[in-house]
Amino acid sequence: MYTIIVLLPLAGFLLAGLFGKSIGAKACEYTLSGFMVAAAVLSWIAFISFGFGEGETVRVPLLQWMQSGGLDVSWSLRIDRLTLVMLVVVNTVSCLVHVYSIGYMHHDPHRPRFFAYLSLFTFAMLMLVTSNNLVQMFFGWEGVGLASYLLIGFWYKKPSANAAAMKAFVVNRVGDFGFALGIFGVFALFGSVNFDTIFAGAADVAATLGGHDAAAAGAEAATHGAGDVVLNFAGYALTMGGALTAVCLLLFMGAMGKSAQLGLHTWLPDAMEGPTPVSALIHAATMVTAGVFMLARMSPLFELSSSALTFVTFIGATTAFFAATVGLVQNDIKRVIAYSTCSQLGYMFVALGVGAYGPAIFHLFTHAFFKALLFLGAGSVIHAVSDEQDMRRMGGLRTHIPKTYWMMVIGTLALTGFPFTAGYYSKDAIIEAAFVGHNSFALYGWGMTVIAAALTSFYSWRLIFMTFHGKPRASADVMHHIHESPLVMLVPLFVLAAGALFAGIVFEGAFIGEGYDEFWHAAIYTGAENHVLHDMHEISFWIAFLPTICMAVGFVTAYMFYIARPNLPKETAQRNRGLYQFLLNKWYFDELYDFLFVRPAQWLGRFLWKTGDGRVIDGLGPDGVSARVIDVTGRVVRLQSGYLYHYAFAMLIGVAALVTWMMLGGAN
Repeated sequence: MYTIIVLLPLAGFLLAGLFGKSIGAKACEYTLSGFMVAAAVLSWIAFISFGFGEGETVRVPLLQWMQSGGLDVSWSLRIDRLTLVMLVVVNTVSCLVHVYSIGYMHHDPHRPRFFAYLSLFTFAMLMLVTSNNLVQMFFGWEGVGLASYLLIGFWYKKPSANAAAMKAFVVNRVGDFGFALGIFGVFALFGSVNFDTIFAGAADVAATLGGHDAAAAGAEAATHGAGDVVLNFAGYALTMGGALTAVCLLLFMGAMGKSAQLGLHTWLPDAMEGPTPVSALIHAATMVTAGVFMLARMSPLFELSSSALTFVTFIGATTAFFAATVGLVQNDIKRVIAYSTCSQLGYMFVALGVGAYGPAIFHLFTHAFFKALLFLGAGSVIHAVSDEQDMRRMGGLRTHIPKTYWMMVIGTLALTGFPFTAGYYSKDAIIEAAFVGHNSFALYGWGMTVIAAALTSFYSWRLIFMTFHGKPRASADVMHHIHESPLVMLVPLFVLAAGALFAGIVFEGAFIGEGYDEFWHAAIYTGAENHVLHDMHEISFWIAFLPTICMAVGFVTAYMFYIARPNLPKETAQRNRGLYQFLLNKWYFDELYDFLFVRPAQWLGRFLWKTGDGRVIDGLGPDGVSARVIDVTGRVVRLQSGYLYHYAFAMLIGVAALVTWMMLGGAN
C-alpha cells in the first residue's frame, strides 16, 4: 500500500509530462486528480489502521542506491506515525488542489504541464517524508525545490514570475548548503546517514550524558573518551557536545530556508507569482512544512543540544512576530496569507525549540487545513473579480459570493484561534508549551507568540472586512461580472472547512493529550528531562485564556478600523508614516538579502555565462550574442537564468566539498 501511495503522483507526472499533448488537457486533469484522490484515500486508511493500531515502524525496501566505503544508502520507505501524519497532510491537500485546479486553470492552454508539475511536487514531498536516511531526504528536499521553481515560474513569460522563481531558487540554495553540511557532519559523527544508526548513536550519547545537555557537558559517546576531539570544523576542534550543536545548527539552517524563517524568508511572499493553487500547495502541505518535519524527525539529535534548541526558539519567535507585523499592512490578498504562513511556521519552530515536538506537528496538521482553505478561498475571490488581487479594489463581495465568504470566515476563525476550531487547540498548545519551556528564550517565545496572536487576528479580519464588507471599490464592469466559483472549486473548500473546524477537537487527544505516548510511539523522541507536554496542561486558566483574549482584541480593533470608522486606517497611516513604510518595506530585509546573496549570485551567473561560456566556449558574435542561444526560428532565447542556477549552485557545492574535507579530516 505504501509503495502505491508514493508512486501514484510519480505515475501522474510521467503520464502528463510525456503524453500530455497526446491525450489532451481534460484527460490529464481527471486522470491525475483521480490518482491523487486514490493516494489521499489510501493515506487516510493507512493513518487510521496503522496510526491508531499497535504496529511498529515499518521499513519498505525498494532498491540499493549507493555504497562506497562506510557510506551505505538503501532506498527504502520509513513508515511510522510521523510519516503517516505527513502522508495525510500532503496527499489530502494535494488531492484537493488538483481538483480545485480543474476549475481555476480551465482557461490556461498549458494545463497538462501544470498538472504534471503539481504531481511532481507531491511526489518529491512524499520522497522527503518517507525517507529512511538523510541522503534520500535530501533527494526529496531538492525535488520540492525544483518543483517550486517550476510552479512559481509557471507563467514564464511574466517577468515578475521569472524573478520570483529565481529568488526562491537562490535563497533556498543558501539554506540547502547548510543542510548538506549538516548531513556531512552527521556522517562524520555517526558513520552513517541511516536514521536507525543515527538514532542509536544518539541514544548512546544520551546514556553517556545521563540526561544532561551535550553542549554543556562536553561528554562523548561510549566510543570516545571524555574531552576527545571528534570533529574539526572551520578551524575549531569540537568535542561531541560542540559537534552535536554545530551539526544541529547546520540542519536547522536548511530548515530555515525551506520553512522561510527570518533571514531566509524573503522568497516566500514572492512565491505568490505562481497560480493560486500552487500557493496553497506550497504554504499548506509541501515545501514550507519540510523544515518542521525534518527537525521533528531529527528530535533524538536536537534533544542532546539545548543550545541549538534555544536558537531555534529565538528564530521561530522572532519570525512569528516579524511576519505578523508585515502582514498588517499588505494589500495583496495572497501576500497577507503568505505572511500569515511565515508567522505560523514561526509558531511551529517555537514549539520545536522548547521540546514540544507533538504540538509542533499538531499545528502543522491543523494549519494545513485552514491555510489551504484560505488560499483556495482567495483564489475563488480572485476568480470572481477578474484576477484582481488588491484588496483596496474589492469590498462588498459578501452578497455576491456568499459561499466563498463563509469558507473564508471559517478559515479565519481557525487561523485566529476561535474557541473549538482547529487553530484554537494547536496554536494555543504551542503558546502554553512556550510558557512552561525551560530554555533561556522560552519566555521570549511565549511573549512573541502572544503578541503575534493579536496581530494575526487583526490582519486576518482586516482581510475579511476589506474584501467582503463595506462599499464596493471595484469598477462597475468588474462588479457586473462577479460570480460564484463553480462546484469543482467549491467542493475542496467545503472539505477543507470541515478540517479547519474539527481537526483540532478530533485529534487533540492523540497528538498532545493523554494518548500522546501511545500514538507517537517512537516516531518522536522526547528526553527524560523534557516535561513540557505534562507541564503545559498544568498552567493557570488566565495564561491559557490569554491567546483567546488577544484574538478578541485583534477582531475588535480591525472592526473599529475598517467597519465602524472606515477612514481611520488612512488617518493612522498618515500619522505613523515612518512605521507604516517600515512595515510595508518588510523591515528592509529584502534589500539586505538582495545585496548579500541575490545580486552577487546574479553577477556570478552572468559573468560566467558571458565570459566563460559565451566568449571562451562559444565565442560571441559581433552583436555580443552567441549563436548557441538563437533557435531555429531566429528568436533569441536568453539563458541567463539557467546558467545562473547551474553555476551558482556548482560554486556552492564546491565550497561545501572543501568544508567537508576539513570536517572529515578532523574526525577520529
